[in-house]
Amino acid sequence: MTQLILFNLFNGVIIGAFYALMALGLSLILNLSGVINFAHGGFLAVGAYLAYTMMPYTGFWLALVIAPLLTAVLGLAVERVLIRPLYGRDPLYSLLLTFGLAFMLQDGTRYIWGPQTLPFQVPSALTTPLSDTFFFLTGYRVLMMVLAVAAVAGLFLILNRTRLGMRIRAGTADLDTVSVLGVNVRILRNLNFGLGIYLAGLAGILAAGQLGLEPTIGDSLIMPSFVAIIVGGLGSLPGTLLGGILIGVASSLTSVFFPSATEAVMYVMMALVLLIRPRGLLGEEGRVQ
Repeated sequence: MTQLILFNLFNGVIIGAFYALMALGLSLILNLSGVINFAHGGFLAVGAYLAYTMMPYTGFWLALVIAPLLTAVLGLAVERVLIRPLYGRDPLYSLLLTFGLAFMLQDGTRYIWGPQTLPFQVPSALTTPLSDTFFFLTGYRVLMMVLAVAAVAGLFLILNRTRLGMRIRAGTADLDTVSVLGVNVRILRNLNFGLGIYLAGLAGILAAGQLGLEPTIGDSLIMPSFVAIIVGGLGSLPGTLLGGILIGVASSLTSVFFPSATEAVMYVMMALVLLIRPRGLLGEEGRVQ
């Protein structure tokens, strides 16, 4: 029983890392641009499929580096052509746009790569258990955790130590003042959107190695990512990270004792947090007003 709980706890942390990577990208875009990006799961799938296509030519490691960058470039183009004209309008327009874009990306991947599940091969050295006792602890699972932690640390480093990150943080607080001070808000929003999509592409590659590759791979991750943002608190990236880990662990541990409530538990958590602390665990005051 103890080993089963440890397995689900570790698995929950991994799933929570996926949620956190997705949610951090969503939160970046939402905080600065006010866009609820329902197409985030579609970008996740695109990142995974790009890596799958590149791997026979570049190998796993180079694909892991290049595919998220290519996904981010696609995100930059989408923001420039489709989303930018909707800034300043009713948020419903951008919500409907990204909702339709999600279906377009999913159908596009299905048309190019087919509807069937594809085998996403990771290096065989990473699939071997690191311990006979803890058989679930493989090199790939450890790699996923390391990369997730590195990506999150890199994001916070960018936001706190670079000029771009400082402008993003300032724009999140007051975009009009940032614009008056001479910052090109269009470029700032564009780069911020691309950064969020990069995280989605990276999460897609990691998820494909764990869950398999199919056009709907992002569907099972998008709603929990929104829940993570709400639980952690709108406007708080540390809160988003915490929310992703919490719901991942809670869902995984619930599967041990109440398998039928595995998905419901995250929504119960969200309801309880909203009742006790409407702005989320680490949310900023005023975000819900």
